[in-house]
Amino acid sequence: MEINLKKDKMTKDERWVALLNRRPMDRIPVMGGALGFAMVRTGLSIVDYYNNPKKSYDSQMKVANEFGWQEIPMIAYAHFGGWEFGGEIKWPSGEFAQAPTILRQPVETEEEVWNLKVPDIKTAGIVPLMMEINQMVIDSDSPYIIGFVQGPFTTAGNIPGVEKLTKWMIKKPDLAHHVLKLTNQLLANLAQYYADTFGPEKIIAMLAEPAASNQVISSKQFEQFALPYIKETHENILATGIKHIHMHICGEQNLNLPFWSQVPYGDPGMVSFGHEVDLETASKYFSNTIIMGNVEPAIFQTGTPEQVYEATKVCIEKGMKHPGGYMLMPGCELPPMAKEENVWAMMQAVSDCGWYK
Repeated sequence: MEINLKKDKMTKDERWVALLNRRPMDRIPVMGGALGFAMVRTGLSIVDYYNNPKKSYDSQMKVANEFGWQEIPMIAYAHFGGWEFGGEIKWPSGEFAQAPTILRQPVETEEEVWNLKVPDIKTAGIVPLMMEINQMVIDSDSPYIIGFVQGPFTTAGNIPGVEKLTKWMIKKPDLAHHVLKLTNQLLANLAQYYADTFGPEKIIAMLAEPAASNQVISSKQFEQFALPYIKETHENILATGIKHIHMHICGEQNLNLPFWSQVPYGDPGMVSFGHEVDLETASKYFSNTIIMGNVEPAIFQTGTPEQVYEATKVCIEKGMKHPGGYMLMPGCELPPMAKEENVWAMMQAVSDCGWYK
């Protein structure tokens, strides 16, 4: 596929400001979702994304500028909560490992759960590394930083393990609720720490809820055990003065969408979706919220440029009809081993189909 992109008429920062103030843009903004991919493309190891803020920042900036993405350098990982509450993690190693995993959960027994304390947010797990990279973003005069907070249900699952948490939801709901309450306090403290350090007006809070998908829990369980804590976490974030929340509704969550539509996201808020959720369906539930997504991530590694181009084109056509605003991105993280020609094919589709008149 020949790549011939139109020249942008706005900078990344100008596009961010326009998007969050509901002003006209030259074209649809694109979030590449390039965490491990940025490291691989710049000749670094994936572990550098997570534990070397300077290398992580430089790589993310270089790749975002190369492809014309909205990426704001950040450090985040799906198993947030496991290390922060006192467990042990293993950094990714090898071709097929793209994120830290939990080696030892913070708690194993019911007694340990009841005795568990919320850690000091300033020293908890990966938080110091997240704050370090955010300071680099501030020093670069970026209009915004990404304050990773993580979804409360997923964070709670990382404390005893998702399997154990879901068993407790059925057999010992009081124990499950206790873990979720501890989680919400940690996340509230983290949001306040961001706001106090960087100023709430600079922050886009980002969360994700992979463990709350219907591949893990039912919509009834979502309503009982996830929704109240997600609502509370978002309310706590907004109470700090932060205006914008980006929630990644990860995986198969079609049955949860009526509940997600009850959650506050800010003004404007942002919601992104796994490829399992059709963007036209999402638009019906989030008419005044920016929607994001959702090219299937796997085809960037296993598909052809033509397949990526067509899948991207479908997302653009649906997303640009949404009245609340739209940003293109993969349905989850871009595979670290994504093919370069496939990534460029996504941007060619943006150049051909994603410009505003």
